Amino acid sequence: MREPRWRQEGAEPDYRFSLANERTFLAWIRTALALLAGGVLLDQFSTRLASHLVVELLAIALSAIAALLCAMAYARWRANEIAMRHARRLPGTMAIPVIAASILGVAAVIAFLLLRK
Repeated sequence: MREPRWRQEGAEPDYRFSLANERTFLAWIRTALALLAGGVLLDQFSTRLASHLVVELLAIALSAIAALLCAMAYARWRANEIAMRHARRLPGTMAIPVIAASILGVAAVIAFLLLRK
């Protein structure tokens, strides 16, 4: 596999920082996997929560959030690596508020459905 051009620029960062960046990336991926599992769980096992269409929409929302989180995790990992190679500040991310708001919305709908029963 060819090495990306950005990995050939700047100075090689301390391996400890690269490994910490990778661990953070993997934590984001584990979170995405948990969201995906929640979507599958809702779709496969929720029979009394609400109509099948509502449950399906919630499962699709969780799956879409998981996919978005994977993309944002990679973008964040890459941006951090580039910043470390050029001795710049680590960039901020919109991933945290976007994911938090999305999960809050899904959780609020699920809580509403559970209270309505």
